[in-house]
Amino acid sequence: QVQLVESGGGSVQAGGSLRLSCVASRDAYNNKYMAWFRQAPGKEREGVASLYTGGGRPTIANSVKGRFSISQDMVKRTVFLQMNNLTPEDSGMYYCASRKVWAERPLRADVYDYWGQGTQVTVSS
Repeated sequence: QVQLVESGGGSVQAGGSLRLSCVASRDAYNNKYMAWFRQAPGKEREGVASLYTGGGRPTIANSVKGRFSISQDMVKRTVFLQMNNLTPEDSGMYYCASRKVWAERPLRADVYDYWGQGTQVTVSS
């Protein structure tokens, strides 16, 4: 069974940090390709960061480059999103996603097969 469970969201002031966690079921983690997306009210879902659990350089969206990073704990089947220097524009629901095959554009939502329920991030000014 493929299952992704996010946690770590919350409310923080601008300039603060949060670390999101996504615990993946064995089947989800075996999909190999994991990513974080976010969606603000009235906006499209935006890819933030992705990685291949087998190794290699992650992909980070330009909008968060230098502030966000993605990493994993293979033993715990957990993928993290470290978010630093947060701004109100970073507010939204953050989702973890996984897919089975390589994609030329790993930050496109339509290439992902499985999604978590999301965790809310609110950044106040």
